[in-house]
Amino acid sequence: GSHGFQAQPMGFPGGFVTQTNVQPQPTMAGTIWMPVPPPIPNCPPGLEYLTQQIDQILVHQQMELLEIVTGFEENNKYELKNALGQRVYVATEDTDCLTRQCCGSARPFTIHIIDNLGREVIRLQRPLRCVSCCCPCCLQELEVQAPPGTTVGYVVQNWHICLPKFSIQDEKRTDILKIAGPCVMCRCCEDIHFEVKSLDETCTVGKISKQWTGFVREMFTDTDNFGISFPMDLDVKMKAVMIGACFLIVSLSFTS
Repeated sequence: GSHGFQAQPMGFPGGFVTQTNVQPQPTMAGTIWMPVPPPIPNCPPGLEYLTQQIDQILVHQQMELLEIVTGFEENNKYELKNALGQRVYVATEDTDCLTRQCCGSARPFTIHIIDNLGREVIRLQRPLRCVSCCCPCCLQELEVQAPPGTTVGYVVQNWHICLPKFSIQDEKRTDILKIAGPCVMCRCCEDIHFEVKSLDETCTVGKISKQWTGFVREMFTDTDNFGISFPMDLDVKMKAVMIGACFLIVSLSFTS
């Protein structure tokens, strides 16, 4: 079926057996995890979190003391929360030290997204490509797998002379949504919005936003907050791809 806007199931059929071979993630002080939802037919394991009336995900980059003090680039770590402030996932970059220091924001990466049960439910993979807005053959791409090993979609950069633009694609590389960012990204005292649009780009259906975090954090750290909003009835696989789009935009536009 189509991966466009499809209503997600509101109720869960009974009779499911919960998993017993995985252990919940330890609860840190002040951390509240979103309750683990029951399995849903035809839903990749771990994406059930995205079906429960979810139309917004907040992404908070965690501060690394060593990186703040020394400027030494560390693997990035993130918390993903719902609108109630409950942690839905944690995300950890997996890139070797030499690549991080030499390639900077252009580096290839793998990001592992883990749920409350300690399962890797989403894997994001960005290959190494030259970063040049003047060369259409060097456009960036990110593959989204859910679960790892099963591709559910792609985020593909589209060439444009002045705007950062991307396509959200399903596993067959069919365009589902478009993303367009601002021509000039002023980082001073305001949020920055990338609009999520319909295929013909006439209707805005969501956005990916970089939130202003204050002068000190903006100037002296790479720690940022981001928001992802999408249609409530968007297919869960495409919601996962939207999360991937956020991380690709972060790496291209807001990572030094």
